[in-house]
Amino acid sequence: MNQKNIAANDRKMTSIFERYLTVWIGLCIVGGILLGKLAPDLAKTLDGMSINVNSAPVVSIPIAVCLFFMMYPIMVKIDFASVIKAGKSGKPVFLTLFINWCIKPFTMYAISIFFLGFLFKSFIGADAIDLVKMPFGLDLPVGAQHGAGIVILQEGVKMLQIPLWRSYFAGCILLGIAPCTAMVLVWGYLSRGNDGLTLIMVAINSLTMLVLYGVLGGFLLGVGKLPIPWQALFLSVGIYVALPLVAGFFSRKWIIGTKGETWFKEKFLQVLTPVTICALLLTLVLLFSFKGEVITNNPLTIVWIAIPLFIQTLFIFALGYGAARLLKLKYEDAAPVAMIGASNHFEVAIATSVMLFGLSSGAALATVVGVLIEVPVMLMLVGFCKRTTSWFNN
Repeated sequence: MNQKNIAANDRKMTSIFERYLTVWIGLCIVGGILLGKLAPDLAKTLDGMSINVNSAPVVSIPIAVCLFFMMYPIMVKIDFASVIKAGKSGKPVFLTLFINWCIKPFTMYAISIFFLGFLFKSFIGADAIDLVKMPFGLDLPVGAQHGAGIVILQEGVKMLQIPLWRSYFAGCILLGIAPCTAMVLVWGYLSRGNDGLTLIMVAINSLTMLVLYGVLGGFLLGVGKLPIPWQALFLSVGIYVALPLVAGFFSRKWIIGTKGETWFKEKFLQVLTPVTICALLLTLVLLFSFKGEVITNNPLTIVWIAIPLFIQTLFIFALGYGAARLLKLKYEDAAPVAMIGASNHFEVAIATSVMLFGLSSGAALATVVGVLIEVPVMLMLVGFCKRTTSWFNN
């Protein structure tokens, strides 16, 4: 790819939301902390509007609605018919799947437990605790031991008391097993990658998550002494992955059949964009309204969580990019392979952490830190890709 072609194919991020996502997240942190101090009962009231099973809150209705509108626009964009074209891509598809599902979850486990459970444990607070929801399907008496936690009674509701660092660790795991299917479309586009391959991998990963997200999540959380009943994970995947995926598939088919593909892309998707943004930002404000005290008491909390996530991102990118070069892939295929592995599906991770551990949990906070660092880190990697196109024979 010569310099003239690169200049002609230069791509820029046009959405204000995408370009300044880190700024919006920062404003959500400030807004959430202020909300927690000025109206401490508001977020609790909203989160209390839930579907209960055995007197325990299982699904927060306001959060479920917000998270559905975070996920649905992603799913409705996917043309699943393109999956059948994946066989033509061969090595790039295999390499992407191998990194996303056979390597990434386990390196995230190892890196996060080393930093959060060993290196930064004293900074986080060796004796600091977090109260998380009793997982759906689990009914233990007060005082019972469950993994690394103890069942206690908090305001008449059974909760699980666990070490705070393990709560952050759980959030990192949920990020590590969620390959990106949204923002990666932006990163692949900016790095001048093969947009067709990216779309195919988005579709494949979305389908793969229906099976492997729950399996890997249950296994790794269990190994990390945070066992989650399978019905809780399947319920989470069903609500936050399967439901918007099915809704997106059928509504896309119906809208295109009724209005045409041009109207779908130019009108319908444009209307969904601000809805998605509002849903994401509202969820983050609510989350930080709960965690404001933790952050103000220990401002470096976000840094301790961000460091292992940052290292994991760089490691997986280097692994994917290096493997693509060894396999002699074209640059246009190598860039998406590396980007898909490096970035995370933070929408699913946030949804699952809230579902399993609660909006006020450290696990939920950890998934949001993933959002916070996503844009600057991925833009840095996009720049690296564009400077190294000469590494590949095209």
